[in-house]
Amino acid sequence: MRCRAPAAATGRSAHNRRMDVPPSLIEYGGAAVVLVVMASLLRWTFGTQNSRRPPVNDPADPVNDGLLEEVSRVPTEPAAQVLRRRLAEQGIRSTVSRAGDDGYRLLVFRDEVKDARVVLSRGALE
Repeated sequence: MRCRAPAAATGRSAHNRRMDVPPSLIEYGGAAVVLVVMASLLRWTFGTQNSRRPPVNDPADPVNDGLLEEVSRVPTEPAAQVLRRRLAEQGIRSTVSRAGDDGYRLLVFRDEVKDARVVLSRGALE
């Protein structure tokens, strides 16, 4: 039979001895709570974001042009480009959009609609 040396002789006090104690239910519960909190934070940070979804169509805007408004509709693309160039010469920003089977639409920002109509009507009189 082997005798153990007293704690003082081994340099370890009785208070510092390693004890093999199985983890308690509280330790398992604490670990579970930490995992749930971390998973929730990660989901909140990197989860599904609404900004990645396509925008919902505005029911008040039937053609969904946003800030643009139609000022003219022509049958061919070259005609639309001529009108667009005429607006650009007057400093009015515009764009051309396909209007299905009806031809092409000339669109400008809402605050420039009156000026664009004046420029386009002046060109029709010349």
